[in-house]
Amino acid sequence: MTTEKKLYRSAFNPLLICPDRPLPDEVAVIGAGTIGPDIGYYLKSAMPQSKLFLLDVVEAPLERAKQRIADYTQKAIDKKKMTPQKAADVSQNIVYTTDYEQIKNCKLVIEAATEDIPLKQKIFDLVEKIVDPGAIITSNTSSIPADRLFLKMKNPQRTTVTHFFAPAWRSLPVEVISWKGVSQQVLDYLFWFFANTGKAPVITDNAICFILDRIFDNWCNESVYLLAGATASEVDKVAEEFVFAGPFFVLNMANGNPIIIETNSLQMEEGEHYKPAPILGSVDRWLTHRPGSPVRVDDEIKNSIRDRLLGILFSQSFDIIDRGIGTREDLNFGCQVALGFKKGPLDLMRDLGDKEVQRIMKRFQQERPGFPQPKQAHVAYQNFNRFTLVDEREGVKIITIRRPQAMNALNDEITDEILLILKKFADDPGVVGFVITGYGTAAFSAGADIGKFPSMLGDLKASAQYARDCAKVQIFMDQMEKPVVAAINGLALGGGLEIAIRCHSMVATKNARLQFPEISLGILPGIGGCVVPYRKWPQGAEVFHEMICLARTLGVDEAAGIGMISAIAEDYSSLMKAALDEVKRLQGNVTRIPEGKIQIPDIKIPDEPKAGKQVLSKEALSITVETIQAGAAAEKLSEALEIGYKGFGHIACSEAAKEGIAAFLESRKPVFKT
Repeated sequence: MTTEKKLYRSAFNPLLICPDRPLPDEVAVIGAGTIGPDIGYYLKSAMPQSKLFLLDVVEAPLERAKQRIADYTQKAIDKKKMTPQKAADVSQNIVYTTDYEQIKNCKLVIEAATEDIPLKQKIFDLVEKIVDPGAIITSNTSSIPADRLFLKMKNPQRTTVTHFFAPAWRSLPVEVISWKGVSQQVLDYLFWFFANTGKAPVITDNAICFILDRIFDNWCNESVYLLAGATASEVDKVAEEFVFAGPFFVLNMANGNPIIIETNSLQMEEGEHYKPAPILGSVDRWLTHRPGSPVRVDDEIKNSIRDRLLGILFSQSFDIIDRGIGTREDLNFGCQVALGFKKGPLDLMRDLGDKEVQRIMKRFQQERPGFPQPKQAHVAYQNFNRFTLVDEREGVKIITIRRPQAMNALNDEITDEILLILKKFADDPGVVGFVITGYGTAAFSAGADIGKFPSMLGDLKASAQYARDCAKVQIFMDQMEKPVVAAINGLALGGGLEIAIRCHSMVATKNARLQFPEISLGILPGIGGCVVPYRKWPQGAEVFHEMICLARTLGVDEAAGIGMISAIAEDYSSLMKAALDEVKRLQGNVTRIPEGKIQIPDIKIPDEPKAGKQVLSKEALSITVETIQAGAAAEKLSEALEIGYKGFGHIACSEAAKEGIAAFLESRKPVFKT
C-alpha cells in the first residue's frame, strides 16, 4: 500500500467524505494559555452559533483569553472582515471556566495544555469520565505521538492528535494523526470537520513531531549549530532566500527556544544527531534583524550556511517520505502554508537539480553524520501533483484544485496538472468522466495569478501568445468525448471562470458567485471569456455584456435562469452528487460549443463606466467591446478564440493595462486616465 492510500483511505479531498455526525453544537478547548484561545476563536468564527467552553485550572489566563477574543473580534470589525452581528454571535455563548463538569455535553474536546505527558493524561482521564461516550477527544501537541497520550484511555478509538499552527485562528493547516488506536470513522470526521470549518487538514503517520514540526524544529536547531561560524543575523539573512522570516526571528517571536529543546530531545530517540544545541538553554533572545533588512554576508559564510540549511531541510524531507510519515503533496504544501517557505522543499530540489542536491547532501553527511539521506532516486521525490488532488467516485475522476491560501487561484503549473490528468484518463475505459472543483467551501478558483504577464505589457505578440498558452486545457476539454463537469463551490472569478465555462456543464452551491473582474484591471478575459459565453448561452448575452464590460457579479439563481448552471446544491456533499449525476447524464451526449456567426445585442456603455465604485478605462472598454463583437462575427470557434487572444494582446499594450497591473502589484486602486 502506498503512503498516500495508507494515510488517505477514504478521500484526498476531505469534503468528499460523508461524515457520520453533524458539526458539534458544543465544543471545549482545555488550556487558555498561548494557543488555546486562538483555537477557540477559530471554532467560534467558523461556527458562530455553537457554544464554546474555554477551560483552565486558574482564572488569570481565562481573563486574558476573554480579552484576546474581544480584541480579535473588534479588529475583524475594524478591518471589515466580520460584520458586527457576526462578531456578536462569535462573542456570545463562550463559557470561561475552571469547572470540568461544565463540558459534559461537548461533542468535541481539544486539549491545548503544556507539553507534558503525565499532565495531558490526567486531563484526558478527567474528560473521559465526564463527556458522552461518543464525544471526540484530541490533543494539540506538536510532537508527542498519539499512542503515548491515549493508550491508557478506556475508549482510545475516539482520540487522536490534531496539531494546529500559530496563529491557530488564521493558519490553514491542521495535522490530523492516524494511529493504531483511532477509528477510521473518527479520523474521517475530523478530516472533514476541519475542512468544513475553513482549515486545510493533512493526515500524518504517528511519528515523533509528525511532518511539519520535524521540518521546523530541525531547521531551527541546525541554525543554532551554525552559530559556531556565523551570527544569528547572518543565518537569518541567508535563510530569507527560502523563507519569509529567518529562524532566529521566528524563535524570538514565539519564545521558541524551550520548544526546540523539548522536541529535539524527544527526537533523540531516533539518534544523537538530533540533540538540541546546548546554547538554546542559555539565550532568551537572539540578536537579529527585521526580515528584508540589508545584512552583508561573506560569500564563503553564505555558501556554508546555505548548504547546511538546505541539507537539514532535504534530509528531513527525504525521511518523511521514505518512512511514510506524510505524503509528498502535504510536505510541500504544509511547508509553504504553515512554515512560511516561499517554495516547498521538493520544489527547491526540482529547481536545483539532482546533481546539486547530491552535492549538498554529500557535504551535509560529512558535516553532520547520522542524519537521514535519500533512499530513492531523485525522480521518486518529484513525481506528484503540487496543486491538485485526484479522487475517484463511481468511475468519475474528481480533480480538486488545492491552493486555499490563494483561494485556489490558478497558475501555469495548476493548469498543466489539470491538463495532464485529463490526458492521462481520457482514453481509460474505466473512467467515465471528470469533475473539476475547488478545495474548501469558499472558492472554485478566484482567478489566475498575474504570473509572467507584467513582463509582457506593451508586447502584443508575446501577450497574445501567453493567452494561447494559458488556454491549452480549455482547448483540450473542447475536444473531449468524456464529459467534464465544473462543480463550483464558491467564487469562480476570471481565469477560474474561464476554466468552468469550458467544462461541458456546471453545477454550483447556492453561495457560488461568477465574475469576470478583468476590466477593473484594465484588461479583458482573453482565454475564451469574451467568446464562449455568447455561443453556449446566447440568451444571456446582455448579462455577459455587463459581466465582461462592467465586472458585474452573477449569482447562481440568475446563472441557472440563463442556462449556465444545471443544478444548485445546498452544500458540498450535495454538490458532488449533482456533479456525478451530471456526468452520467452527459454520457455520449457532450454538446460542443456552436460554430458560426452569432447575433448579439448592442453593447451599451455608460458615459461614466464603473465597476462598483471603481471608475473604468474607456480605452480598455473600447478594446473589449471590439473583441466581443469581432468574436461574435467569426464563422468558426477557432477564429473567434484567436480574436480573443489577439484582443488580450492588444489590451496589454494599452495605458489602462499598465496602470491596472501596476496598481494590482502595488495593492492600490487603479486610476485610469482614459
